[in-house]
Amino acid sequence: MTTTVERPRPAGRPEPAAGHDIGRLVVSCTDGPGVVARISAFLHRHGANIVQSDQFSTGPVGGGFFLRTEFHLPGLSNALPELEHAFADQVAPAIGGTFHLRDASSTTRVALFVSRYDHCLLDLLWRARRGELPMSVVQVVSNHPDLAAEVAAFGVPFAHVPVTRAAKPEAEQRELDVLAGRVDLVVLARYMQVLSADFLARVRVPVINIHHSFLPAFAGAGPYERAKQRGVKLIGATAHYATEDLDEGPIIEQDVARVSHRATVAELTRAGADVERAVLARAVRWHCEDRVLVDGRTTVVF
Repeated sequence: MTTTVERPRPAGRPEPAAGHDIGRLVVSCTDGPGVVARISAFLHRHGANIVQSDQFSTGPVGGGFFLRTEFHLPGLSNALPELEHAFADQVAPAIGGTFHLRDASSTTRVALFVSRYDHCLLDLLWRARRGELPMSVVQVVSNHPDLAAEVAAFGVPFAHVPVTRAAKPEAEQRELDVLAGRVDLVVLARYMQVLSADFLARVRVPVINIHHSFLPAFAGAGPYERAKQRGVKLIGATAHYATEDLDEGPIIEQDVARVSHRATVAELTRAGADVERAVLARAVRWHCEDRVLVDGRTTVVF
């Protein structure tokens, strides 16, 4: 039986720039001549030095253009509001795109949603505590009380919000009240409830979900039992942005592990949990590092 471990960063995806006064600019627009020149000239005019840049185009004429760049600018924190205003005024209208500009040292505020499976939750809490993820876990929300003690050990607030079919709108409203103005990202770390379209619209931050890659072939209860019965040779996991279309949001990361006929259901489940942990951690890290740009139903991941 093979289990998945954290894989090295792929070629062409260097580590983020280290040090102070590092800014990060992410741009999505229609491709055309001069886009890169306009952006680099703007940064140069404002005294910034580009230290890392990645770009991708879906087509040289009228295609989608995506860029992520990191730059050094002395006194960045004070200059950032003016820099953002200037880019919105001087560059964005010319290239017809959207952009995101922020201090690379800023921490993403994250809420973790979980039910009873603890492997993804505890892995993210542990990685965050060790400084392996550029995020701060500010809240854990669960529809069961089971994991309250484990979360308390990390010093993170735990909110138990029971969810029933009859009272789901009220439960989601309570969840929104708990999160209001406090988070930049919600991560469903094996939260076994379907979030409504209303919740996703009102939470106003991205939501990342993790699920086993058996879907839709082994959707529902007992996926590993049924996978064993079918003699699968690969198991895996998918991390994606949650949308109102169940499990069909833009995919951020996927991975698989090979298994054999000798693996028991328990071994398949354990291997699957290993893959889920690694895939979700990578997806969350890449999102927090502004490496994921959504392009319709797909993503560009730098």
